[in-house]
Amino acid sequence: KLHDRAEVLGCDYVVTGHYARIEKQGDEYVLKRALDESKDQSYVLYNMTQAQLSRTLFPLGELSKEQTRMIAEENGFVNSDKPDSQDICFIPDGDYVSFIKSRTKKEYPSGNFVDTEGNVLGRHRGIIGYTIGQRRGLGLALPSPMYVMKKDVNTNTVILCHPDDLFKRTIFVEGLNWIAFEEPPHSFRAMARIRYNQKETPCLVTIEDRDVVRVDFDDPQRAPTPGQAVVFYDADTVLGGGTLLE
Repeated sequence: KLHDRAEVLGCDYVVTGHYARIEKQGDEYVLKRALDESKDQSYVLYNMTQAQLSRTLFPLGELSKEQTRMIAEENGFVNSDKPDSQDICFIPDGDYVSFIKSRTKKEYPSGNFVDTEGNVLGRHRGIIGYTIGQRRGLGLALPSPMYVMKKDVNTNTVILCHPDDLFKRTIFVEGLNWIAFEEPPHSFRAMARIRYNQKETPCLVTIEDRDVVRVDFDDPQRAPTPGQAVVFYDADTVLGGGTLLE
């Protein structure tokens, strides 16, 4: 949307405060992690195109957050010492369920918690109130800890499992955007990140077809969540990414 607006206004570049870097290598543009890895936001930028990268500037990508705050303070910015956002900045109270209800104008009915064999364990308070891997806040008295494994929208059920069942070694990813390749190799080693605040982990990426890849991790990963971005890295370079399938 920013690039579309920039076209209308006749702007040469879009400049944002994302912590990431763009480098030109030959005729191609490369997306890289920020130098301050604790603030790196390259994960959310994996779907940028070469055309967009060529007209985008990330001036904070070479700075630490402390340097950024110092520059802001020197220039009299009132938010120079504002605390960092810990989650979605436009939902400051963290009440995602109320936000979704207010935007969709829908109510989400209660339904059953079930185990992996379909046994009913109790009632949930609306399917949007739970996330894969969640243990706390289920409101159930169970003989041993159980976690959200899956949500079935068609039956309005939340499937719970024991801890070991959350781990997967193989996942599938669709809707790929490749920054580093015009056509990726059929199979290659990479590091993959399956959620924003997670460190990358080694894997083998295999092209299943033009729109789907298979990812085999060296070590099983906890609670891969359908709909999350899966982003592939080579050292500090973003190769590309896509969306995790069911």
